[in-house]
This record gives sequence, C-alpha cells and structure tokens, in this order.
Amino acid sequence: MKTTDLSDTHGDAVQVAEPLFRSFGGVQTFRGPISTLKVFEDNTLVRALLEEPGAGRTLVIDGGGSLRCALVGDQLGMLAVQNGWAGIIVYGCVRDSAALSQLALGIQALAAHPRRSGKRGEGQRDIAVTFAGVRFAPGDYLYADEDGIVVLEQHVESA
Repeated sequence: MKTTDLSDTHGDAVQVAEPLFRSFGGVQTFRGPISTLKVFEDNTLVRALLEEPGAGRTLVIDGGGSLRCALVGDQLGMLAVQNGWAGIIVYGCVRDSAALSQLALGIQALAAHPRRSGKRGEGQRDIAVTFAGVRFAPGDYLYADEDGIVVLEQHVESA
C-alpha cells in the first residue's frame, strides 16, 4: 500500500512522520510491524536485536537525532537482510551508504556519517518512542515509501 493512499483512506487515524528522512537502502518501499530501540550514540542493542529473526518487522531506532556518529552500517544492514527484517528507520545517522544502497532492505535515516558509534550496551528496547511528530509503539504497523513514513495502530491489508 502506498503511504499516500493510507493517508487518504485513514485520515486522522494514521500518523504521518515529518519529512526528515532520506532513503539509504536498496528497497524504497517497505512495511512491517514495529520493534523499537531507544539508544544514544551506542549501537550495541541495535546489533543484538538485528541478530534475532526479523520476521518482516521494521526496526525503529530513536537515536535522539544525533548527527555525531552512525548507528547502522553495512555489517548491521547485512545482518538485517540475513535475518529477515523488512526495514530500519533511524532517528540518527547511518554509514557505509554506498553498500547500504545495494541491500534488499529499506533504510531511512537523517543523514550519513563516517564515525562509528560507541559500544556501552546502553539503551531501552520495546518501548514507545516519539520523534518526527509520530509515536512509534511496538506492534504498530509502519509503511514507508518515496512519499514518507506512516504508522497505523494496526496492520491494514486493504483500503
């Protein structure tokens, strides 16, 4: 389903993210139930979650909007593909953007940055996070394409 159609069909029932994100993955259109992380300049939990079976889920990472380092790079992107994740939204940065663009994975982030993140193992998992004017909660359904990102409280098969 296109985000524009979802927005038209569901009106105020759909949350629409502010247009802050750029596409970095090889897949422009993706969707899936949401899993969340809240981290700051530390991607240890990102790796741990992407090592799990994705089962078509989308990982939403609240990185606090930091533009000082990357939370996802080519190795984590490959891990996501191998484990069946549909996509990743990063409220922060990615790196290895040329390699990420070749992966069969949807990835949207604020920017690219060459610096890797820290490895302190800090953060929270499976909590509601809010950024870009949207509340992303585990189990809600995310749709992303060239026109933006929308979130519904439940999956919509047809409009």
